Amino acid sequence: MTILIDHPHLIEVEEKKGAISEMKELALDGGFVIPDNQTAAAAAAEGFVAPEINSFGQSFRDYAAESDRQKSVEEFYRMNHIHQTYDFVKKMREQYGKMDRVEMSIWECCELLNDVVDDSDPDLDEPQIQHLLQTAEAIRKDYPDQDWLHLTALIHDLGKVLLLPSFGGLPQWAVVGDTHPLGCAFDESIVHHKYFKENSDSENPAYNTKNGIYSEGCGLDNVMISWGHDDYMYLVAKENGSTLPSAGLFIIRYHSFYPLHKSGAYKHLMNEEDAQNLKWLHIFNKYDLYSKSKERIDVEKVKPYYMSLINKYFPEKLRW
Repeated sequence: MTILIDHPHLIEVEEKKGAISEMKELALDGGFVIPDNQTAAAAAAEGFVAPEINSFGQSFRDYAAESDRQKSVEEFYRMNHIHQTYDFVKKMREQYGKMDRVEMSIWECCELLNDVVDDSDPDLDEPQIQHLLQTAEAIRKDYPDQDWLHLTALIHDLGKVLLLPSFGGLPQWAVVGDTHPLGCAFDESIVHHKYFKENSDSENPAYNTKNGIYSEGCGLDNVMISWGHDDYMYLVAKENGSTLPSAGLFIIRYHSFYPLHKSGAYKHLMNEEDAQNLKWLHIFNKYDLYSKSKERIDVEKVKPYYMSLINKYFPEKLRW
């Protein structure tokens, strides 16, 4: 089944008429702009407006802000950078790629996330199902005709079920957080880069050049990415025959790959299809980051709509 999607226009937020065109351009992750205080209210009527602070009163993705949350996040990345090695990721992909743990629907998996909180997230400590719905509903408002993107937003973090005992109860450092390639040099844009000095891959000369074991333009499908919920949900969707377009699968696998879509690192490994799909990831990233809120979505109210999308793009039961 072929899904046709419109070409994304990354500057459409800046081109909207009225208050949007008069925004003070402050660069955000993903290349979007945020209005200053004087135009925020007017701009809200034109589409999603990114808030200036997160749920804790800090700037978004501020890993240096002094807080109890910051301390736990840094410890998370210390463990992540020490233990995420090429061999570890290869082992995880082989183990979980068997899809032999359980059969369940997408919505059943959504409900499992009610008890999951992401320790790597400096911006929110709400149950994950609320984050999924907040992201999806914000995108749905601004992109009403791209139903595949609404569903992608709903399911992009479902791989966090890896934290649950029935899925192996993996530690947080092996499930959440920003992702990066293995098998080549660790780019300095990776958050808390200093802890890679304790990673055994740092001692392997083959892994410590710009290209490492890869060739330029090889395509990200051929690159080993640190293990976590992104890669797992990508494998689940792919192995269960989802009809989401390639851009949807790209978003699922790389939405935590901040060194790429925030800092532009590792672009030399991308191919042309990656470059096209990255445009959609930039769009998605705005909503993934800045829709996080303490205001909860009425799950039962929106459930029928998302069930219709699940039935359109996925089988009734999936192997996990």
